[in-house]
Amino acid sequence: MTDTLPEEVEAYRDRMWRREPEAHVEDALGAERLIESVGFCAAMTDARRPGPSLYVAVCGRRDAHMPRNVQKDPESSLTWRIKDEVMRRGRIYYAKLARGKATFIAPGLVPSFNSLWGVTRRAEPKVLSEDARTILKILRREWEMATCDLREGAGIKERARFTKALDELQRTFKVIPQEVLYEPWFTYIWTLGEGRFARELSVKIKRADALREVARAFLRGAGVTLRGELSKVTGLSRPDAGLGNRALVAEGYAVRVETGVYRLADLDKRLKAERLKSD
Repeated sequence: MTDTLPEEVEAYRDRMWRREPEAHVEDALGAERLIESVGFCAAMTDARRPGPSLYVAVCGRRDAHMPRNVQKDPESSLTWRIKDEVMRRGRIYYAKLARGKATFIAPGLVPSFNSLWGVTRRAEPKVLSEDARTILKILRREWEMATCDLREGAGIKERARFTKALDELQRTFKVIPQEVLYEPWFTYIWTLGEGRFARELSVKIKRADALREVARAFLRGAGVTLRGELSKVTGLSRPDAGLGNRALVAEGYAVRVETGVYRLADLDKRLKAERLKSD
């Protein structure tokens, strides 16, 4: 159990994460339904990374691997177009979060993620870098700006330095990309996270409750959480991931199988229901 999953659990993940041809994601609406179902979802990861993924769901198979030449790959291209459309629609939170991984979050789970990684306005001077604070100040004045205009306004000439500051602002739930343009050149349009998700970002949740809800969302879709898996998927530390999983055990939602391994308490019932449905 420590390193591998029983086939019935993998099949459960296939259904929950849309890793089946008959349930694969074809458009933005399908992507939004997937994200609402699983709580949070990576954008462009493949079978080499654990957790739900839009790319894998578009492929509709659990062994999907991103090709080297993604520009000529139809599945990669479709995933990218769907990602852009979901971003434009603004119903799902999207940004580069922990470990720089592009992630979708269902609105109901945004308060929990913000509780774990967000930075309050009062704490900004102590937590955010000077470059990040400069960019944030400009966006609070202008509300939305293209990448090139924002970089010029911030006076940050080095591209890597500017990207690092933007990543910092995304990771701390301050700034999100709201649209991507391809003409006359490729650029993102950036805005404040609170502009689209003011209500969700204003909700205050205790850290312990946030850990529990993030763990719940993953376990609901995974069926079983392997050792270190929640940490890899979310960017949480292993101790924090353990706190979230143990809170689920305390309320009876999960069962501890062995150290670091947790199983949905009603997984057998869910699997039986799925078998009856398929018969």
